[in-house]
Amino acid sequence: MGYFVTVESGVNLFVEDLNHAGRKTIVFLHGWPLSHKQFEYQFTVLSGMGYRCIGIDWRGFGKSDKPVNGYTFDRLADDIRVVVDALQIENFTLLGHSTGGSIAIRYMNRHKGYGVSKLILVDAAAPTGFTKETANQLLKESLNDRPKMMQGVTDTFFFQYITKPFSDWFVQMGLQASGWSTAAIITVLRDENLHADLPNIDSPTLLIHGSHDKVIPFSQAIDLHQKIKSSQLVPFHYSGHGPFWEERNRFNQIITEFIGRP
Repeated sequence: MGYFVTVESGVNLFVEDLNHAGRKTIVFLHGWPLSHKQFEYQFTVLSGMGYRCIGIDWRGFGKSDKPVNGYTFDRLADDIRVVVDALQIENFTLLGHSTGGSIAIRYMNRHKGYGVSKLILVDAAAPTGFTKETANQLLKESLNDRPKMMQGVTDTFFFQYITKPFSDWFVQMGLQASGWSTAAIITVLRDENLHADLPNIDSPTLLIHGSHDKVIPFSQAIDLHQKIKSSQLVPFHYSGHGPFWEERNRFNQIITEFIGRP
């Protein structure tokens, strides 16, 4: 079931809420510049196993409203808190991929992990995001030929082979975002870091990271593992930046083992 939640005047976020009766809840935060649809192979399997799966499109992305302002980790984390309050969910697992992982980390610090029992960070863009050089190149491409930029992102995203239909689907998912929000998040990933947030994460944390990730190097996962208390790091040796698809069966199994069966 899909619906909208108002997070501030004139800004509504799209929420995909599957298996409302599920006894354990997972909240999914997608990566840049995608949407909740990237987790199709989790929603399909995990909801069938009895989990409640909630996917949130951040402002500016997917089916959510696309205001000009509000693209900081603080505001994006605050948006998640509003959705959590509106849905009255508690004792849930928060799962963030890439920049969604950055937002999850800021949520854990800024909102003291409100409602979260466990945290899963997948190829998180943290504690730092893009290098200045990478960000500036992506920003230039985004502002001049965004479809070409998105194709380039897709081409470096996966370690395993993807078909042209899959590539086309993935590119179109990224192009559903607005141009201004796409560019704004590149700037955030260049200019903000999350070093100060990490010591304040107390929830049990699972770190999943592709060994062949060309977007966020595996070394960042090692850094997170060293700085987040009660964390465990699981390398995915046959994945790049997308283990949620590249090793989806193992990915889903590892998640259910960490959360526990419903």
